[in-house]
Amino acid sequence: MIVNKRIKSVCTANIVKKSKETHPLTWRLNKEGKTIWLNEYVQKEGYIAVKRILKKSTPEEVKTEIKDSGLKGRGGAGFITGIKWSLTNEESLLLCNADEMEPNTYKDRLLLEQEPHLLIEGMIIAAYANNSYKGYIFIRGEYIDAINIINIAIKEARKKKFLGKNILNSEFCFDICVHSGAGRYICGEETALINSLEGYRANPKRKPPFPGQLGAWGKPTVINNVETLCNIPSIINYGLNWYKKLCLPGSEDNGTKLMGCSGKVKNPGLWEVPMGITAMEIIEEFAGGMIKGYKLKAWQPGGASTGILLPKHLKVQMCSNGIRKLGTRIGTAIILAIDDTVNIIYFLKNIEKFFNRESCGWCTPCREGLPWIVKILKTLENKKGKYKDLDILIDLTKQLTNGKTFCALAPGASEPLISAIKYFRNDFDKLMV
Repeated sequence: MIVNKRIKSVCTANIVKKSKETHPLTWRLNKEGKTIWLNEYVQKEGYIAVKRILKKSTPEEVKTEIKDSGLKGRGGAGFITGIKWSLTNEESLLLCNADEMEPNTYKDRLLLEQEPHLLIEGMIIAAYANNSYKGYIFIRGEYIDAINIINIAIKEARKKKFLGKNILNSEFCFDICVHSGAGRYICGEETALINSLEGYRANPKRKPPFPGQLGAWGKPTVINNVETLCNIPSIINYGLNWYKKLCLPGSEDNGTKLMGCSGKVKNPGLWEVPMGITAMEIIEEFAGGMIKGYKLKAWQPGGASTGILLPKHLKVQMCSNGIRKLGTRIGTAIILAIDDTVNIIYFLKNIEKFFNRESCGWCTPCREGLPWIVKILKTLENKKGKYKDLDILIDLTKQLTNGKTFCALAPGASEPLISAIKYFRNDFDKLMV
C-alpha cells in the first residue's frame, strides 16, 4: 500500500514524547505506517471504553460526559459535539463524515488507513449515547486504500462481537456500513451528504429542520467527522479533567488535534499537537521552516476555504478563538505555507476554480457569483483587468456570505479572496490597466 509521505511523518518531531496521556489519537501508530489491526488494537487498550460504557454507563451519562468535555467537531465547523448529540433524543442513525475533499487536507486519511478500529470504537460509543442502531461511514471515493481497510476492520469487529446484535452480550445492537462517495466537495456539507447517501443529487437541504430531528430517510441523524469520533474513546477512558488539561493556556478548545503543514517547507507532515500551539511552532519546529531559497509570503490556517494570513500573524494560537481574532477560521488546521514565488492572484484563481467546479448550483449567489469571480481573476491574470473589476469582486464577496447562500460553500470560497484583497491589494493593482 502506498502511503503519502506527509502521512508517514506523523508525530516524528522530537518536541514531545508520544504516549497515551499526551497523544491519544496517535500513540498506537508505528513508524512504518502500517495499519493497526484488531489484535494489536486490543493489546493497546482498544475497545476498553466500549466495555466500560456497556457495563457501567447509561446513554445519557455518556452523552453528558462528552458534552462536559467540551469536545468540538474536528471537521472544520467546530460545533460542540455533546450539544449536537443532545439535540437527538429518539432512535437515530449515526453518520460519519469521511468525505475529506477540502484542498490541502489529509488528516482523516491517516486515521482511516492506520487506525480504523479507533474510528469504529468511537462510532460504537457515539451510537450507544444516541440510541443508534445503524451507522454509515460516508467516505471519499478516491480513498481506495482507506475503503478497503475500514471494510476489513469492520469484519474483524463483527467477528469479535464488537459490532452486530447484542454487542459483548449486552442488549445494545449496532452495525456499520461503508458508503463510497461519488467525488463531490459539496458532500462535505452534512445535508448534501445525506442526499447523496439516499441516492439523490448532492444538494444541501433547508435548515431547520436539522439532521438531528429529520435526517437520512426521515430519521433523526447524528453526523460527526472522523477525527471527532476518534477522540471519544480516550475521553471515556481517561476522564474530563485529563482531556481539558491537554490543551495549552489561552485555548478555548480542549484536547489535542491533528495539525499539519505543506508547501515549500523542509518537513511537510502531520502531527498530533495540543490545541493552542502557535502557527510558528508548526511551521518552524515541526515542519522545519522554509526550504533554503524560499521565504514565507503568506499562509492559510486550515484548508482552501480559510483566509490568507501574513508572516506577522504566525504567533497566533492554533485554536478557534485564536484564529477568529484574525478574521478567519482554524478549519482543518492543516497549514499551507505560501512562498514568495507564488503570485497571489494566480493562487486565488486556482482556489476559486475549484469551488466553482464543486458548487452544486443550488442557489443563485453561488451558481452565478463563483463563475464571475473566476472570470475576473482570469482577466487579471492576463493583465487586462480594470479598476472596476476590484469593486465587483468586493461586492461579490458581500453577496457570498452566510445567510445569503444555501450552505457554507460560497462563504468559504470568498474567505481567501476577502483576505487577499485586504493584505495584497498591490498585487491586484499591478495587473490592472
